[in-house]
Amino acid sequence: MPALELMPDPIAERITSAEPPANGDGSRTIQDVELSVPADDINVVPEPSDSFVSTPYIESLTARALTYLDVGYALHFAGPAGTGKTTLALHVARKRGRPVVLIHGDDEYASSDLVGKDSGYRKSKLVDNYIHSVVRTEESLNRVWEDQRLTTACIKGFTLVYDEFNRSRPEANNVLLSVLEGKILNLPNLRRSGEGNLHVHPEFRAILTSNPEEYAGVHKTQDALLDRLITMSLGHLDRDTEIAIIMAKSGLSQPDAEVIVDIIRELRGLGVNNHRPTIRAGIAIARILAHHNGSAQVGDSVFETICHDVLNTDTAKITHQGQSLMAEKVKETIRTVCGDRPQGSKNRRKPERGRR
Repeated sequence: MPALELMPDPIAERITSAEPPANGDGSRTIQDVELSVPADDINVVPEPSDSFVSTPYIESLTARALTYLDVGYALHFAGPAGTGKTTLALHVARKRGRPVVLIHGDDEYASSDLVGKDSGYRKSKLVDNYIHSVVRTEESLNRVWEDQRLTTACIKGFTLVYDEFNRSRPEANNVLLSVLEGKILNLPNLRRSGEGNLHVHPEFRAILTSNPEEYAGVHKTQDALLDRLITMSLGHLDRDTEIAIIMAKSGLSQPDAEVIVDIIRELRGLGVNNHRPTIRAGIAIARILAHHNGSAQVGDSVFETICHDVLNTDTAKITHQGQSLMAEKVKETIRTVCGDRPQGSKNRRKPERGRR
């Protein structure tokens, strides 16, 4: 009887090893035992959540972004944390109606983590003893190439969302230069098809997001890459959008949401080049306040305590003679926004005209 020996590489993540059919001469042959993860496992089609907020401000940004993508350019959303860059990128990608490949920047990335690399070996061995006096042995050992997310997106024409791409080192992102300019992806000859260059699918598009360079863990981006992108600089959302987001995320009433938004917007004016607190702080205050059935007004001790705790990180650096002024600044801002009125009053100071 013929003997069959299958020896997969121990580092393989996935292996398909069904019993092969018998040949006419009684021998059995192993073919294409690949040790790799299918590319279909790494793409998604984004759908809006029930709490996604669409306002004229959001749709205006979306329309501009889609115009640039339709022409064929790559898009770059730049701005401080908490301005909705990732959410907007996924929203724009969904509008294209194409599957999305999502990558998060990482300092440990090399180009191979974007393009692909060897993932193991494919080994087959055949021992044919059909004729008793003759033993024929055949062995083959081939490297198995695994496409990574960028290659998959380029081949299939997906939308690539590269979130916080400048957390990856510039040399890792150099592979994007030829993709965005010449629509060619340079590949090692080890790839299973043996291709040296891959022509990018005409439907492929890229949306990148980045944080400011002064943030911890962020690398300076090479000018050659920035020159191939259309950059949309995002600041904080407009007041109406922030109110709508807080209402959708927490279930609070509009008057309470307005108070919270005006407080965090007022505190952004403290310090030098201060982008905090972000909308995330407002959402946290609103959710906790809703959980306690509290009210956003002067005299509500629960509301003031929540603001004190949530905004601690954002205002702790405001000091006077070595003492933190955080607690006093938060109380002062609450009084300024709500007005120095007794609990239960709905009268509040309106935000200054022109303040975003």
